[in-house]
Amino acid sequence: MDFSQYEDAFTKEATKMGYSPQRIERCLDYAEMLYSNDVPVIYNSSHLAGLVGYKKEYLKKAALHTKYFYRDFEILKKNGKKRPISEPLPSLKEIQHWILKNILYKRPVSAFAKAYKPNVSLIENLKFHKNQAKVFTLDLENFFPSIGIESVEKVFADVGYTRSISDLLSKLCTRDGSLPQGAPTSPYLSNLIFEEADKVISQYCIQKKIRYTRYADDLSFSGDFDEKELFNIVTEAVEKLKLKINPSKTKLMTPDSRQTVTGIVVNEKPQVVFHKRNALRQAMYYIQKFGIDEHREYKEINQANYLEHLLGKINFVLQINPKDSEFIGYKSFLKDLKKKREASNNRIMPLLM
Repeated sequence: MDFSQYEDAFTKEATKMGYSPQRIERCLDYAEMLYSNDVPVIYNSSHLAGLVGYKKEYLKKAALHTKYFYRDFEILKKNGKKRPISEPLPSLKEIQHWILKNILYKRPVSAFAKAYKPNVSLIENLKFHKNQAKVFTLDLENFFPSIGIESVEKVFADVGYTRSISDLLSKLCTRDGSLPQGAPTSPYLSNLIFEEADKVISQYCIQKKIRYTRYADDLSFSGDFDEKELFNIVTEAVEKLKLKINPSKTKLMTPDSRQTVTGIVVNEKPQVVFHKRNALRQAMYYIQKFGIDEHREYKEINQANYLEHLLGKINFVLQINPKDSEFIGYKSFLKDLKKKREASNNRIMPLLM
């Protein structure tokens, strides 16, 4: 339905309901703005409730009492520290997925942002920095928790939604006034909110012929440049968004050292760092020689989906370097092993029933 059709249908229905011509005109002006941005028209909380398939009362409770709508747990980070995760309950997650698909994905993000974009892989963040004079990487501190609800509300207001609808949508996407690590809307919202800083940083980099990409909270620069001047430019841009650079993760890498971007070596060709590849080599050596069950027992590995876990790590290596014959062989071996296990389980199951 184009806007002229919507306008005719809305005018007829609103007239039946006793709307004044002035009110109809105000509603249509509002709807036209949203139509032009290719996002759903939402007049009030009842209208939003109908669109997402939940009662208005549920939306209000989820917006006002957010702590009761999340499950908290921790995951181990690479440095041994723990990252807190706030995962929304299935009902709220479903609403957030609707917001993501129908509103947020309709808004373009910076071309320099390489994470959290549909159909964009990690390799997009790496190929720009291959074989450069310098690689300079910066990391943002507490990225999601540092993005406040005011910035989220502005995203929805800029699309054209009313203050009350923008307020409701922003509360449905935040917890305790910031982006929760674990909500499906948080990653793309962070891209939209960081777009202003991406613009400032990329303009400077284009002027100075510096290659720039951002993968979530990891900013990568390569070329020949004054890193101190660049650092000051980036610091000023991110501080306007109330974000901070993590000084302990700032790295300057030259060609005579290992240059990495988001944990991937980029000196000559993108490659997963040696110690991770070597750990996989060792695991595969023992699995092929002694068997996966014996390897798990010897290493005291209790992970139920260990085979799938290994396959995921090997697939990641191949995502970065698809022609790596060594890891292609490992993948083939594990896939055959998985098929044999599934066939064996299928034979055993009827006996247990």
